[in-house]
Amino acid sequence: MTLQSDKHGGESVQELPISALHSKPMRVLLIEDDAEAAAFLVKALKESGHISDHAADGETGLSLAETQIHDVLIVDRMLPKLDGLSVISKLRADGVQTPVLILSALGAVDDRVKGLRAGGDDYLTKPYAFSELLARVEALARRTAPEEATTNYVVGDLELDRLTHKVARSGQPILLQPREFRLLEYLMKHAGQVVTRTMLLENVWGYHFDPQTNVIDVHISRLRGKIDKEFDAPLLHTIRGVGYTIRVERA
Repeated sequence: MTLQSDKHGGESVQELPISALHSKPMRVLLIEDDAEAAAFLVKALKESGHISDHAADGETGLSLAETQIHDVLIVDRMLPKLDGLSVISKLRADGVQTPVLILSALGAVDDRVKGLRAGGDDYLTKPYAFSELLARVEALARRTAPEEATTNYVVGDLELDRLTHKVARSGQPILLQPREFRLLEYLMKHAGQVVTRTMLLENVWGYHFDPQTNVIDVHISRLRGKIDKEFDAPLLHTIRGVGYTIRVERA
């Protein structure tokens, strides 16, 4: 095992062995202003089979949490620009229910209660062992794993039936190839949210690397031609430099 010093001093943070991998990869957003601590956690999560996004201040973290999809948020309590509890409170007020693990050197009962009442789901005091942090994050992800009970997705006048594999817009049937259907299904499942290229590669194509091809662009173009071309208002939008989203644009 390797050790990494915690920014609040005291005992070291303990790294989990690479062999202790979780079976299902998670996408984690880490909001942590200490560059050394953040680099360690990102590296350790990667070695444990997970994907991490990192924000170094509360405002950036809030923006990422509201516009991208994550399984769990790890939020340091003491952050520049916007403190961790304010970030969590704003997320909950905006309807974002992604589970949150709070990291803090403040371990008194009153501090824990404030963190949980702000909208946190779990609270871990520093210093900590990475193995405990990972176990807590995985428990939060399991507890809130979405059920696949939904059989129909609707965005505006676009409808997708997961059971019959039928798609229609304004009542007009749209024929899609299997990969196009899976792409649309994933986009509609996350309607209104920005879906990155990496997320599409992992969840639609099953790639955990970038194949350096234009496969996504080709399929997005074909899908757009089928669901948008013959209709007045486009639903599939490109967010330049970020990814794609499907939504109804308000006038």
